[in-house]
Amino acid sequence: MSASVHTTFHTTDAVLLIVIVVLFVITAGLALAETSLVRTSRARALALEDDRRRGARHLVRLVAHPEKFLNPVLLLVLICQLLAATLVGVVSAHLFGALGVVVATVFEVVVVFVLVEAAPKTWAVRHPDRAALLTAPVVNWMIRFPPVRLVSAALMGLVRLVLGEAAVTGGAGVTESELLALADVAMEEAVIEKEERVLIHSVIELGDTVVREVMVPRPDVVSVSSNLGAGAVLDRATEVGLSRIPVYEGNFDDVVGVAYVKDLVRAERSGLADRPVRSFARPAHFVPESKRVGPLMREMQAEKYHMAIVVDEYGGTTGIVTLEDLIEELVGEIVDEFDVEEPSVESLPGGEVRVPGRMVIDEANELLGAQLPSGEWDTVGGLVLHVFGHVPEAGESVVVDGHRLVVERVRGRRIERVRIAQVTHADGHGEGDGGAGPAGVATGSGR
Repeated sequence: MSASVHTTFHTTDAVLLIVIVVLFVITAGLALAETSLVRTSRARALALEDDRRRGARHLVRLVAHPEKFLNPVLLLVLICQLLAATLVGVVSAHLFGALGVVVATVFEVVVVFVLVEAAPKTWAVRHPDRAALLTAPVVNWMIRFPPVRLVSAALMGLVRLVLGEAAVTGGAGVTESELLALADVAMEEAVIEKEERVLIHSVIELGDTVVREVMVPRPDVVSVSSNLGAGAVLDRATEVGLSRIPVYEGNFDDVVGVAYVKDLVRAERSGLADRPVRSFARPAHFVPESKRVGPLMREMQAEKYHMAIVVDEYGGTTGIVTLEDLIEELVGEIVDEFDVEEPSVESLPGGEVRVPGRMVIDEANELLGAQLPSGEWDTVGGLVLHVFGHVPEAGESVVVDGHRLVVERVRGRRIERVRIAQVTHADGHGEGDGGAGPAGVATGSGR
């Protein structure tokens, strides 16, 4: 009888050990699935599906609703770990007696951490695509298994009861800053080129850009009176190298149309060069200066026009915007044979930078790593005018946010070029004549 009991004892331990190993394997697989699936974005899953990778179809279905697979996986991991821990304790008690608890604890910590948790999760982090594609079909079948689905749903019902529906279902989507950071990381890891990263940034930032920031301002607009002859307007357009010219009645605040050079050429060849240009002007399109660039670009594409007259809240004309101006926001400056190319940014000795007065404040801050204030003005020239409270002369300077802005060129009442240099606190402290300006601003007249 004693021998029979001893044999039964060893057989039971062997069965328990097999069950423990199976539970550890299942737990390791679930840990692999949890890490890889959580780290896989929907965009990545769709890309794998486009590449026709095996298991990608299941992966897309899972990552579209991560809460549906994550809770069942966590539940099964907990159940397997508790069962394995209990069985290890039973076997250790049979084999080692009083020391069984200590042996079981050490065994659980070492094996569970190294083989069941750390190893599969580390592999999943290093090979997320392979791990996700490998585990997605199994997890997809598992969450459809009725007992798992019902138990998980019941437990999630309790969670909703405790935390509330909003806490369970709510979640933040991908933010704009995260997309920009992803583009930066992709460039650093040589996944995309620097030019592609710049284009991605431009596309995302385009949504926050308004027409006022990209338009040709009123002083730079070439326009003609509606009474001027078509031939004279054609000569003017040829002289400045334009294909379209706004036509106004009385003054530029009353734009009545846009003259196309091709229409003027046709009129001259037909012997109508002396007829007023208003006869050949096409209807003008008007947009508010606060309109977003993205919708305007789509509108221009849909309605097939290339120029719009920009108006302010009072109906006055503030400038014009062309399709080329909008495209330049994406791809950078486009210089044709009629443009006089002038460097927009020049690096000078001593760390100084020369920029146009029209440079947008956000671009200047990105260039300088500064925090120049923004407000009613959009440009560096506008900031300088606001700080001084008058039109400065060439050579006058202002210190803002630790940077000295020196006015280099003024045309009429417009600041055209500004030289910017970083200064120390001692250099900027107490400088100037006490003129009014934003906090942290000092004005002066030194060159």
